[in-house]
Amino acid sequence: MSEPKKTEFTPHKTPKDQPPLPHPMFDWRPILFTFITFFVYYSVIQDTNKTVENISYTEFKTMVALDTVSAITIKGKEVSGLRTGTTAQGKNQRFNSMLPDIDDLGLMPLLEQHHVKITAKSTDTPIWLSLVLGIMPWILIFGFFAYSNRALQSRMGGSGGGMFGFSKSKAKLYEKINVHIGFDEVAGLESAKTDLREVIEYLTKPEKFRKLGAKLPRGILMMGPPGTGKTLLAKATAAEAGVPFFSISGSEFIEMFVGVGASRVRSMFSEAREKAPALIFIDEIDSVGRVRGTGMGGGNDEREQTLNQILAEMDGFATDDPVVVLAATNRPDVLDPALMRPGRFDRKVTLELPQKKARIQILDVHTRKKPMSPDVDIEYYAARTIGFSGADLENLVNEAALHAARFNKDSIDHNDFEYAHDKIILGSVGQEILNETDKKRIAYHEAGHALTAILSPNSDPLSKITIIPRGRSLGMTETLPSEDRVNYVQDYLEERLHILLGGRCAEKLIFGQVSSGAADDLKQCTRLARQMITQWGMSEQLGPVNFPQHEAHPFLGMDMAQAKDFSDYTARLIDEEVEKLVKRSEQITDKLLEEHHEELVRLAEGILEHETLEAEDIKKIMVLKK
Repeated sequence: MSEPKKTEFTPHKTPKDQPPLPHPMFDWRPILFTFITFFVYYSVIQDTNKTVENISYTEFKTMVALDTVSAITIKGKEVSGLRTGTTAQGKNQRFNSMLPDIDDLGLMPLLEQHHVKITAKSTDTPIWLSLVLGIMPWILIFGFFAYSNRALQSRMGGSGGGMFGFSKSKAKLYEKINVHIGFDEVAGLESAKTDLREVIEYLTKPEKFRKLGAKLPRGILMMGPPGTGKTLLAKATAAEAGVPFFSISGSEFIEMFVGVGASRVRSMFSEAREKAPALIFIDEIDSVGRVRGTGMGGGNDEREQTLNQILAEMDGFATDDPVVVLAATNRPDVLDPALMRPGRFDRKVTLELPQKKARIQILDVHTRKKPMSPDVDIEYYAARTIGFSGADLENLVNEAALHAARFNKDSIDHNDFEYAHDKIILGSVGQEILNETDKKRIAYHEAGHALTAILSPNSDPLSKITIIPRGRSLGMTETLPSEDRVNYVQDYLEERLHILLGGRCAEKLIFGQVSSGAADDLKQCTRLARQMITQWGMSEQLGPVNFPQHEAHPFLGMDMAQAKDFSDYTARLIDEEVEKLVKRSEQITDKLLEEHHEELVRLAEGILEHETLEAEDIKKIMVLKK
């Protein structure tokens, strides 16, 4: 078997394959330090070897008259000088005083009489100091904005424009440099890959289609539940085509400033045209592509402007413009119809949850480079993971590897996968210690579920019973479908109701009363019964009629309120039919468990003894035939 194609996506780099040089900026921190030092020196630091004493003007004149002042310096109204003689500390003492606002005509004669040397200083600030003090605030303001610009640029993902570059596209550009994500690495999704191969072939061999007059699809919308591989498939498509790949999330278009989203759309499409042929991938497009004019946002907000610009750009593609837009969403129901029409997103690719065959392929991909123990059966876990997405399966393998590493194992074995499976389904093992009364009640509750499943001919085979608390669950009864189901017949659904009520009925039979432990069972049972009656027409009284149960999703772009399509009388009949169906299921389950009371006790005692029973353990305890 040939090795899969080795290609890899890496972010776009400079021509010399070197990281881009950091954005130059003015470093204002040394200037700030200098300014602070200068201020402290001239404003705070004084001659510590001399003591400065503030004295009154009267005291100053008295000192002059006593010949204890030899020299003074006058600067405006401020007088400073040195007192002759010594202080108590034995040092000369400086003094400061203030001249009164009223002119003292006798001061100058007094100073001359006592031979005091007078020095006058100007009050004007030196030119150099005035210049520094005048320029420094502007330098600090410039430095602050430069720093804020750099910080904002970094927070915005390094878009390169800082606070003045909101309009620049934030799409990440990937070039064809050592790409290892090809279609061989995408397990399953064969139908989707077939649709995308046509796009790849058009980008690589456009003349083949042009001679027949075929046009390149403008856009391809990939729809499916979360984790089904939409983003991975988009990268694989770009890798197979070998063209530049622009990747962006829909939420990255929107900022607090009006018009930013539309400007970013224009920037992104302009860059893609320069790099053509190219692919643009918009993940979670429902964040900007919701139905216009609905919800809390009104009819003219930033999101709608962004959507309008996307529509305009896709309409502006030239016929031979080799740029294709890939978009992904798990909410196609909220998208604007203008996006879905031909000429925009011409092709819709639906990605469903993988079936058993695809799950085997996905598990093979994720276990390929991991040391696996011989007791690990990939098909067994593919059968036990119905409803798992590709991301869930990857997480399953990773959790198993983490558990194996925790116990210093050399390979991943069956027990590691069992632990990972239970952790994903139920959560981690809880630390709650149950008393004997609660433990016994939970054991009979789970035994009721299990025995009802065993006695139901259309039920899925029983796989595991446990009363070890996990997550928010105190116990679990697991049934393992033998194959993937698409349609569910009425007999199977009615038996599902019986199984859901089995735990509650067992508690009532053994203990004489029910508990709150069946809350989730009742919730699931009621929901299933309502679906059977309102959606699948499984009611003789109401007949084969669908009664949709509308839900309001204002923040998802849906109408805030939707009128019922049926009368209040019909709504009351629906409630009565749901109640009747659930009560009938309870009566059937009560009778079933009463007839097999001995088997119920035997199974519950086995659960209490072992806490966890696998399918083989259940067969040894129960000698019953379905």
